[in-house]
Parts: sequence; structure tokens; C-alpha cells
Amino acid sequence: MPAFRWRPLGVPLYLRIWMAVVFAVAVLTLVFGWLWSINADPPTARQIFLRDEAGQVVGQANAPPVRIPGRGIEFQVQMADGKQMFVHIPPRPRRPGEAPPPRPWFSGPAGLLWLMVIVAIAVAVGTYPIVRRLTKRLEHLRGGVERWGEGDLGARVNEDGNDEIAFLAKRFNQAAERVQTLVQTHKSLLANASHELRSPLARIRMGLELMGMGTQPSPAFREEISRNIAELDQLIDEILLASRLDARESDMGTVEAVDLTGLAAEECARHDAELDVAAADAEVMLTGVPRLLRRLIRNLLENARRYADGEVRVSVRREGTQAVLRVSDRGPGVPPAERERIFEPFYRLPGASEREGGVGLGLALVKSIAQRHGGTVRCEDAEGGGAQFTVSLPCNQM
Repeated sequence: MPAFRWRPLGVPLYLRIWMAVVFAVAVLTLVFGWLWSINADPPTARQIFLRDEAGQVVGQANAPPVRIPGRGIEFQVQMADGKQMFVHIPPRPRRPGEAPPPRPWFSGPAGLLWLMVIVAIAVAVGTYPIVRRLTKRLEHLRGGVERWGEGDLGARVNEDGNDEIAFLAKRFNQAAERVQTLVQTHKSLLANASHELRSPLARIRMGLELMGMGTQPSPAFREEISRNIAELDQLIDEILLASRLDARESDMGTVEAVDLTGLAAEECARHDAELDVAAADAEVMLTGVPRLLRRLIRNLLENARRYADGEVRVSVRREGTQAVLRVSDRGPGVPPAERERIFEPFYRLPGASEREGGVGLGLALVKSIAQRHGGTVRCEDAEGGGAQFTVSLPCNQM
């Protein structure tokens, strides 16, 4: 499974809710201002003349009045001598029994109450779609988590969106997928392990029964018992290693700089394989766990020796930023349809179960170790016939 990478989120949910509230208040303010403007009496320009006792105009003004709350209106008049004079006109007294002029519905104490009601309605209408969509997605996420917690490991949640909820849904789906894969792998591992353990255990038990009957075991029989014990020990070791690799345990050994060419040379000498190293690639360095990388090379060489006759060739190259290890043989090769399945735990090619040695975990461990180091492994045809396994690992630029 590819590692999850953080991607920038869109507009955060809290910011979207806040923007919805601000938008609702802004719209309400505009509507309220418009209502106020159409209900308020706009002041109109009025022409004012001031005359003296002789009837001569001594001052005039043509401007809108200035309203003074509770005191009426005022006009600013320009006199003929340049002075300014203010003319005050008090409110007209109401006649007996006359009703006060109608006031806008939004004025006074009741108007404040109406304004609060309208604000509440506007905010509720503006934020409800966002909040409801958020709660629906949270409910769906909660339902998926509950189904998964009840044992439905295949439960997944919708990942639509680009916000915090979508990010959480993606992380949950990735974690659920990983757990489901681990559970299925362990079930398969246990089922196949129990099957593979029966044969060597049955042979060892039969040998012990014969020995218990007083029969003196021959050297060949003793060798067979020893081989069965070694096979059983190797099987248990590979099962434990496969389980730890699948569980991604962190304590798999010390991570340090490793000379892949040196490891390959040591294993080639042990398995009588030919190492081909170019002069420029005499030292290919990478960062990893030496014990695991050694196991990777050893499994590839043992697989080549087990299923091929003739020479086994190994090459180590640095290609760009990758350290490339190739192990080729002159065996029957692997059919194209089987080149992916041979890396599955306990899978063997048809007819391979009768061959000597091997339980179907070697190549599965090779793939797990390569992935553990951020690399890949593939099977392809070798030049001149046979199979070639190519492992690519990130290498240090040294």
C-alpha cells in the first residue's frame, strides 16, 4: 500500500461556517438599511427667505433642513452682510385627539426585538445547509467506524471533499485497509503454516516411534531426521520473519549504511554463484538492515539453485538513484501469468511441491524485505532462457 501523503486542505470547515454567518449578517444589514431608507422621510431642500420690516430680503437659503430629535428642524441662512443665522422651527403641536404619526415597525424597543429575530432567522438559514452537510458526513463516518469496530473489516467511508472530514475519512480507510490486509495475511499464514508443519513433524514422529521400538537407526535415517528438523526450524524462522515484516515492526535490526556489493559477494561465495560487478559499481551503498538484505540475497540464490540447473549469475549496479540487484538462472523460467503470484506466501508453481526443499515463503520474504526498504522486486525472462529476478532499492549517493 502506498504511504499516505499530506495534501493541502481546502477551506477549513470552521472558516466556512464563519463565512456563512458573516454573509448572513451582511445580507441582513443591507436589507435592514434598505428598509430604513425607504421608510425614513428623506430631507428635501427648502427655500427660506428672511425679510426685514420693509420687506426687503436680508437672507435666504436653499438647503435641506437639519433634523434635531425632539426639537424640530433647523435651517442655516446666509445673511446679506455675510453672517450666518440659524432658523429653528419647533415641531408642530398635535391637535387634541390627533394620533401620533406612524413609526416604522423596526424603530423603538419592539424594533430591536424584531431585528434580533430576523438576525437569528438569517443566521439559521445561512448556516443550516453547511452544518447539516457536515453532520451528515460525520454521521456517515461514525457509522463506518462503528461497523468496522463490530467486526466488518471491509467497512469503508466516503472520501468526497477536500477538508478535515475528507482527510479523516481517507486516513480511516487506509488504516482499515491495512488492518484488514494484516488479518487476512495472518489467517493465510496460520492456515498454510499448519499445513506445512505437518509433513516434517509426521516424519520426525515416525522416526521417533521407530527408535522407540528398539530399531537402530541407520546413518541415512539419522540424516533424514536431521534434515527434517532443519526444515522445520527454517520454516518456523521464515514464518516468524514474514509475520514481523507484515506487521511492520520497527525493531527489525539496526539501520545503517550497507555495501550491497559486499553482501552479494559473500552470499555468492556461499552458494557457488557468479558475481558480475562493473568497475564503476564496485561499491554500491544503501541504507538498510544488513540482516534483512542478506536474507533477501540468500533467498534469491537458494530459489535459483532449487529450481534451476547450471550456473547462477548475480549482478549489482547503480542506476540513477537506485541500487539494482539481478539474479538470473538457466532454469525453466516462470510463466508470465505466474510472475505476480510467486511472491504470495506459500504459493508454489504447479508441480513444485514435489521438489526438494522450499515451502513457498522465500520469494514472499524477498518482496516484503524490498518493500520494507522502499524498493520493488519483479520477475522476468533472462537472456538466453531461464528466470531473472530484479530488485531495485534506493541507494545513497556517495
